Amino acid sequence: MSKFNVKGLRSKVVRSMIRSEPTPSTLTSEGAPGYLRDAKSELFLLAVTNMVGESTFYEAGAERDSRYVALVRELAVSDPEWTARLIAWLRNGAQLRSAALVAAAEFVAGRLQAGLHGGNREVVAAVLQRADEPGELLGYWLGTHGRSVPKPVKRGIGDGVRRLYTERALLKWDSAARDIRFGDVIELTHPAPTTDRQGDLFAYAIGRRHGRGELPASLSVLQARQSVAVLPNHAAVLQNPELLAASGMTWEALSSSVGPMDAQAWEAIIPSMGYMALLRNLRNFDDAGVADSVAAHVAARLADPDEVARSRQLPMRYLAAYRAAPSLRWAHALETALGHSLSRVPVLPGRTLVLVDRSGSMFWSPLSQRSTVTRADGAAVFGAALAVRAERADLVEFGSTSSRVDFRRGESVLRIVDRFGDLGGTATAHALRKHYRGHDRVVLVTDEQAWEDRAGQVNDAVPHTVPMYTWNVAGCRAGHAPSGAANRHTFGGLTDAGFELIELIERGRNGNWPF
Repeated sequence: MSKFNVKGLRSKVVRSMIRSEPTPSTLTSEGAPGYLRDAKSELFLLAVTNMVGESTFYEAGAERDSRYVALVRELAVSDPEWTARLIAWLRNGAQLRSAALVAAAEFVAGRLQAGLHGGNREVVAAVLQRADEPGELLGYWLGTHGRSVPKPVKRGIGDGVRRLYTERALLKWDSAARDIRFGDVIELTHPAPTTDRQGDLFAYAIGRRHGRGELPASLSVLQARQSVAVLPNHAAVLQNPELLAASGMTWEALSSSVGPMDAQAWEAIIPSMGYMALLRNLRNFDDAGVADSVAAHVAARLADPDEVARSRQLPMRYLAAYRAAPSLRWAHALETALGHSLSRVPVLPGRTLVLVDRSGSMFWSPLSQRSTVTRADGAAVFGAALAVRAERADLVEFGSTSSRVDFRRGESVLRIVDRFGDLGGTATAHALRKHYRGHDRVVLVTDEQAWEDRAGQVNDAVPHTVPMYTWNVAGCRAGHAPSGAANRHTFGGLTDAGFELIELIERGRNGNWPF
């Protein structure tokens, strides 16, 4: 009788990349059995949820950041290739700026402390994707490690400067409000300009920093900005949209120039505005009375799939815009854009139970200091998106209590999110026992900090033969269930990429890192 060459046997040993101990050795913050993860798994989940310097319900910001730095430094030495790929993906795939910048700096610091060289410059350069980021990374290094900046950091920043510093970038990101100016970065890192024109820009940025020097004729965008500055009145500025575009004028700069933005001012600058700027100003467009014809063009840009892809906005940005904008003329465009941003959420066959954590800890922590969107909101977006695409799904919100959230397949995710409530504690095991009814799989979107439950732990609330997938949105140290094999898998992040692992695992393939 065959024992090992049996159809279907391989699917029983499928592994996913987030791996934990098989039995609990600690407790969650709320007293339930807690499963510790290996270093790579812990760093990944912390990295994709860490808004550096910001506290969460269960961890102070300094404690969380110290854990993050220690893990980066440990893995920079023990597995530098994996860690370098993670750091680059954080910035370019997960779209997390601060976490990537800090990780790049600490990667270099940890390796240099261990006497290791090679690859450090490339890690620094890879995370610099916006023109203010060379100064941000340099500011972090100076504030954390002192004024001695090692060559790999200087050269990596210099590589970013050569790629990112342009006239428009100077106008947008270089101002007296910043401690580290473009000129400071150039003087410290000595990047070789890629063209004569960029050489003129570098020289001008240094002179501007020190209050000297004339504007070279080769810098046409800066010349155009000077022309705008000498126009006789506000009306003359607004009647020259071509000059506004040529001058690299941003809506912030225009507002400083002409005062409160009325409909005429917005309509003059809207053609020059980037995608994120449009998304963040929908309420201002409505308050100023921007014409419907102009709003229609804005809505078309917001909903365009290519624009959504290029903008690389996190899905929760669309929820924030939907809540901030009072007019329904944006609703369809935002829903369409959200759908494009969640295009990788799979259509799961069979019956799926989706549980969304609505406990107090999820509401306490916004996704960032400047965001009105909480982890509870993010969980609701992903949970609703998964449910509306599934063949058959039951969507449940849980906290101290739990209840079904009604929806129709294919319905607007933004409208479904509005139906979720605030449910207090985290009775995860109880919610699973109450709502599991022979489903083919279970997906939990949660911070994993389950309450102690004397009737049984989370891992045993669903039969071990049924796949249970945990989408971690907080990166807490101890998980509520094991992960890695035996139908228990954890993944996480603020994008939809991780959900693809469900399909991979159910096709009998190991789930791998998204980078």
